[in-house]
Amino acid sequence: MSQTDISGMIEPLALGEWFEIDQQRIDQFADVTEDHQYIHIDPVRAKKTDLGGTIAHGFLSLSLLPKLSEGCVPMPDNMVMGINYGFDKVRFLNPVRPGDRVRFCAFVDALEPRGENMFLQKLAVTVEIEGKDKPALACDWINLFVIN
Repeated sequence: MSQTDISGMIEPLALGEWFEIDQQRIDQFADVTEDHQYIHIDPVRAKKTDLGGTIAHGFLSLSLLPKLSEGCVPMPDNMVMGINYGFDKVRFLNPVRPGDRVRFCAFVDALEPRGENMFLQKLAVTVEIEGKDKPALACDWINLFVIN
């Protein structure tokens, strides 16, 4: 890819690797965010609900996007830095349960110049749950790339 050519970045993205979410990770996320709602950290009490057991925080699944997308998101060869610019339309569609494996699935929805050396890349993202038809979440993820 040439230094100014970013057109090659609009292409279907590779699927991410499967990544297991275990109860320990859910508990650690609860500690870091101070969100100790019992549906996340109390298996006995959560089992008595319609959920049938604990579930991961939706924000845990969302916060794992940088990890889940490793090796999937195209980067320009001449990138100086990438900045997480934000999200549009975040929806938590299906609970992730301890032991579930999730993976990144996305395509480039838009690529917009932002001045001479910057552009926004908008990804249409889903986080799939292995063996489930409905994904854990869907969102539009926006990244700002600064190129040299």
